[in-house]
Amino acid sequence: MNKFRDTYRIPSTRLQNWNYGWNAAYYVTICTHERQNFFGEIIDGKMVLSEIGELANQYWLEIPNHFSFAQLGAFVIMPNHIHGIIIIDKPNDGENENKNRNDNDNANVNVNVETRHCLVSTNMNTNMNTNIDNNKKTIRQKRFQNQGKNTLSSIIGSYKSVVTKNARSINPVFAWQRNYYEHIIRDDESYIKISKYIKNNPQNWNKDDHYDN
Repeated sequence: MNKFRDTYRIPSTRLQNWNYGWNAAYYVTICTHERQNFFGEIIDGKMVLSEIGELANQYWLEIPNHFSFAQLGAFVIMPNHIHGIIIIDKPNDGENENKNRNDNDNANVNVNVETRHCLVSTNMNTNMNTNIDNNKKTIRQKRFQNQGKNTLSSIIGSYKSVVTKNARSINPVFAWQRNYYEHIIRDDESYIKISKYIKNNPQNWNKDDHYDN
């Protein structure tokens, strides 16, 4: 299979059996609950972070300290969402890691590439479904619930969790949107285009899909 920058796996167009623990560059967008502007405001085309925004920025930068296989590309904290590139770069594409798994350990996760639930839910209603009988869940639901600790979901889940824990000491109603958007970056041209979009996002705030003044 061809490699993006000779390192990151380029997926097939169908992505039906893509494992989000595989090496790749991922473009991620994470929104706050109901797109509330918890992170600050845009003034003269520049993002001015609130106290919670500072936390979100700090913990994003710390991701590689807790996930040694993760690298960060361009990112920006916006008033009600975060755009960022996370690069998963494991030795041998995590081959040794996958050899230690059996078929029940979710080596392949069959989900839509564009949106998935966070591994660690930080929604205000986190306890709503805790009593569902696990035996009644579908195979896909079980896979989705337990995707392993070395995946994109584990990174985003841990990030959302630590930000929530600390943000609620500042504002008790802080919460994330349950889902997040993700896109696998396929080539250098896309990487450059997405990086530029992220960096210019504050200047184009009033045209943003997430704009809410």
